[in-house]
Amino acid sequence: MSEYRGIDVSHWQGAIDWTKVKAAGIQFAIIKSGGSDAGFYTDPRWEENYKGAKDNGIAVGAYYFVGPGCISAADGKADAERFLAQLNGKRFEYPVYIDVEATPASAKAGATEAAIAFCRAMEAAGYYAGIYSSTYSGFRDRLDDSKLTPFTHWVAQYAAKCTYGGSYGIWQYSSSGQVNGISGRVDMDISYQDFPSIIKSGGFNGFTKQSVNTQPATPVQPMKSVNEIAREVLAGKWGNGTDRKSRITSAGYDYTAVQAKVNELLRAQSRPQAVYYTVQRGDTLSAIARKYGTSVATIQRLNASLIRNVNVIQVGWKIRVQ
Repeated sequence: MSEYRGIDVSHWQGAIDWTKVKAAGIQFAIIKSGGSDAGFYTDPRWEENYKGAKDNGIAVGAYYFVGPGCISAADGKADAERFLAQLNGKRFEYPVYIDVEATPASAKAGATEAAIAFCRAMEAAGYYAGIYSSTYSGFRDRLDDSKLTPFTHWVAQYAAKCTYGGSYGIWQYSSSGQVNGISGRVDMDISYQDFPSIIKSGGFNGFTKQSVNTQPATPVQPMKSVNEIAREVLAGKWGNGTDRKSRITSAGYDYTAVQAKVNELLRAQSRPQAVYYTVQRGDTLSAIARKYGTSVATIQRLNASLIRNVNVIQVGWKIRVQ
C-alpha cells in the first residue's frame, strides 16, 4: 500500500514557509477554509495558505469546521453553501471535508443528517467530499457511522496505529508534529489513497477530465517502527544532539519515544551477560567459584531451583556462575 505524507493547517500555525515545508517531504496539506463554530467565518490565513501550498507544488485539500449547532440536514446544507463560497475559483487535489467534532453527542442523529446533507451538497457542486472526525468521540459517539459509508473518511487517532474499524483514506496520527517551515506543533497525516489521480480523472474539485495528469504522486517509504529508528540512531544514521532531534521530528517521528527506546537499548547493552558452566567429574562448588572469581553463595543464589545442597552437584548440570 502506498503512503503519502501530509499535514493539516489553519491560522493557528501562523505564517508558514511553504518552500521549507515542501523540502521537508510534505506531499499534501488539508487547509482550513473557515467554519461555523464561532459564528460564520473564513480562516484568516485561508487564502495565504492555499496560495503558498499551491505555489510550491503541494497537493491541497480543504476542511470546514462545523459548530455545535450543525445538527440537522438544513444546517448541514447551509454550512456547505458557505464552504462552497470559500472554495470558489480554486482547485483541490485532495477531498474537501466537513469537520465534525463540536456537535453534542446527544444530537447524534441530527449531526449525522447534517453531515450527509453537507456532503451531498458538495457532491452536487462537483466536489469529492469527505468527513473528518475521531475514531471514538467522533465516528462512534457523535455520528451514526453506519450511514456515512458513501463518503471518504479522514480519521483522527493519536496512537501507534489507527484502530478505526471501517474504511478510511487519511489517518491523522499526531497533533504535535514538527515540520521545517512551521513554528510550533502541526497535525500530521498519512494518506493511503492516490487522491490526486482519483480526483483529476473524475473531474472533481475544479478539475476537468481533459486536464488529468496521469502521473501518480510519488509515494514515500512506509513509516518505520520506533525500535527500527532507535537502532538506526545507535548505528549513527541520525546524527547527534539537536541535529538528531530535528531530523527525526522532520521525518514525522516522535523524538521523545525514539530517544526513550535508545536509552532502553543502551541499558540492555550495559547489563553483564550471564555466564554458564557445565559440571565436570570431580568438580566442587568451591572450586568452580574460585575459577570464576565468585562465591559458593552467589552460585547457589543464581541456581536456587537446582542446587539445594552445597555438597551435591551432578556431572552434566549447566549452572550459572555469573
